[in-house]
Amino acid sequence: MIADSAVWLDQALAEGRIAAVDRAFARFLRELDPGVDPRVQIAAAWLSHELGEGHICMPLETLREREPDLGDPISFLSASKVVADPSGDPAAPLVMEHGMLYMRRFWRDEARVAQAIQERMGVHEADAGLGAELARLFPADALHPDWQKIACALAARSGFAVITGGPGTGKTTTVVRLLGLLQTLALRDGGSRLRIRLAAPTGKAAARLNASIAAQVAQLQVDPSVKQAIPAEVTTLHRLLGTRPDSRAFRHNAENPLHLDVLVIDEASMIDLEMMAATLEALPPDARLVLLGDKDQLSSVEAGAVLGDLCARADAGHYAPSTRDWVQAVCGEDVTPWTNGDDAAALDQHVAMLRFSRRFGSDSGIGALAAAINEGDATRARSAFDMFDDVVLGTPTPTAIAKLAIEGRDDAPGYRHYLDWIERERPPVGADDAAVAAWGRGALRAYAGFQLLCATRLGDHGVLAQNARIAQGLLDRGLIEATGGWYEGRPVMLTRNDYALGLMNGDVGVTLWVPDGQGGMALRVAFAVMDEHGGERIRFVVPSRLAAIETVYAMTVHKAQGSEFEHTALALPPDASPVLTRELVYTGVTRARRWFTLLAGTDILGYAVQRKTKRASGLLRRLL
Repeated sequence: MIADSAVWLDQALAEGRIAAVDRAFARFLRELDPGVDPRVQIAAAWLSHELGEGHICMPLETLREREPDLGDPISFLSASKVVADPSGDPAAPLVMEHGMLYMRRFWRDEARVAQAIQERMGVHEADAGLGAELARLFPADALHPDWQKIACALAARSGFAVITGGPGTGKTTTVVRLLGLLQTLALRDGGSRLRIRLAAPTGKAAARLNASIAAQVAQLQVDPSVKQAIPAEVTTLHRLLGTRPDSRAFRHNAENPLHLDVLVIDEASMIDLEMMAATLEALPPDARLVLLGDKDQLSSVEAGAVLGDLCARADAGHYAPSTRDWVQAVCGEDVTPWTNGDDAAALDQHVAMLRFSRRFGSDSGIGALAAAINEGDATRARSAFDMFDDVVLGTPTPTAIAKLAIEGRDDAPGYRHYLDWIERERPPVGADDAAVAAWGRGALRAYAGFQLLCATRLGDHGVLAQNARIAQGLLDRGLIEATGGWYEGRPVMLTRNDYALGLMNGDVGVTLWVPDGQGGMALRVAFAVMDEHGGERIRFVVPSRLAAIETVYAMTVHKAQGSEFEHTALALPPDASPVLTRELVYTGVTRARRWFTLLAGTDILGYAVQRKTKRASGLLRRLL
C-alpha cells in the first residue's frame, strides 16, 4: 500500500518514468476529490503516460505488472468517486470497462466510433445492375481473385467500407472505379448525381491523392457525364470539417452535418480516434464512408490506431459463407480460402485487402524487404540486401550518412542531383513565366529523387543533426552558398497549415532565384499546388511569408507518410529504442519507388522487425 502519492509522483517524474503532464493529471484528481485513494492517482498517472504513447486506454494487467504493490486495481478503482463504469456517474473523469481504464473523453470517442460504424454498415443495399457494371469496369484479369473488383463490390453494397493494401496494390485505382460505378448507378434513368468529397489527414496526402485521382479519372471507361461527376479536388479533414480557432470542436457536427453522399478518406492509417469520431459525427446518416490506407504503416501521431483496429483480421478475410456466395454471384470471384463461417463478424464483411502489388514484382528487393518486415522475418529481411540490387545496406555512421545523402549511390541519386539540375537547367535571362514555372516544377521533381528519413528528430542520428551535417557538406562542396537563412536550393517543409497561402502541413518547397518582375532577381520558394481542376501548378512564395517552416534535407518517417521518393534512405539510431518498430521500418522502406538504402546495423534491423506496435484499444472488441 502506497500512503503518499505525491512522493511517488515526484520520484517517478524525476526518474523519467512519467512526464510532467502525467503528474499534473494525477494531482487534478485530488482537486476533484480531496479524499482520492493515492493508488488511483498513480493509476491515473500511468494512464496519462499510456495516452502519450498512443494508447486509447490502459489494461489493468499493465498496471498490475508495473505496480504490483498497489494490490487489486479493480477493487480500489471501483471504490473511487473519480472512476465510473459505463453506466455510472457521467461526471467521473475516468471510466473502467472490460478490464480497461480510460479517460472519459477517449472512452466516449471510442464508443461513438464503434456505434457509428455499426449503424452505417447496413445502410445501403446492392443495386440490381451492380454485376454488369463491375464486369465493364473490371475486364477479365489474369489475377484471381481480382481483389480490386471484390473491394469495389463490397464497398458498393454498404454504407461503410475499408480498402487496405500496400504500395502499388491499386487503392486509388479501385476507389476511382468505385466512384465511377456509384455515379453511373446514381445517374441511370435520370437520377441525381452523388455529392462526393475526397479527403486526407494531411495536405501532402491530399495533394498526392489529388494528382492520382485526376490521372485515374482520365482513364476511366465511363460516360463523360460520370467523369464530370467525380471530383478532382481533395481537401484535408480539418478543412472539410471546418476548424474553429482555439477549439477542439468543428463547424460540421451532428447538428450541422456535411453536405455529401459519399466521403472517401485516403491515408486512413494517419487518422487518430478523436478525428475519426468527429468525422463520423459530421456524416449524414445515409452517407457512405470509404477508408483507404495501408494497415501496416505507422499509426497516427495522436492516440489511437483506428485503421489498424479495423483491419486487424484482414489478412485472413473472415468472410461469411453468405458473403462468399454473393461475391461469386456478383463478381465471379472465389474467396473461399478467406471464408470462415465460424468466426465471421459483421465488420469483416466490409473490409477488403488488396494483395497484389503491381509496383513491386518478384524481382523487386523493395517489395521482398517490405514483405519480410511485415511478416517479422528478420533473417529474410537481412538476406534481401544480398539478393537484390535495388536495396543496399549503407554505413550507419553520421558522417557516412551525410555523404550518402549528398552523393547518393553509384546507381541512385543523392541531393547533389537536384542541386546540379537546378544549375544545369536554369532558364536564360528574360525567360517567360511559363519557362520559369517549368524550371520550378523540374526542381521539385529532381529534389524528390532522394530523401533521407530518420527515426527521431533529436540525437546524433536524428533530423536536426543530420540536416546540419548535410547542409555543411553541401556548402563544403560548393553546392549551396550558406547553411543558414535563405539560399538557393534550400528545401523547406511547412510545419503547420497556412490557409492564406493554400499550403498545408508537410508541403515541401525548394528555394530558387527567379525574376522579380522588375528587372532583377529574388529568392522565392517553389511549391507544387493543385488548381481547381485538379491540375498541378507552381506557386512561388516570398520567403518572409513562410512563418512555420524547417529545412528538410532529413525528415522523420512520420512526416514522410503520404510521400514517395525515387531513392529513399532510412537512418536508424545504433542503440535499441522504443521508437524502433516494424511499422516504422516498413513505412520507411515503402517510401522508395526505385532504390532503398538502409543506414543501420543488421542487429538493429532485426531488433526493430521483431517489435510490432500494439496500441491498447477497445474498438475492435466493440465491433466484433
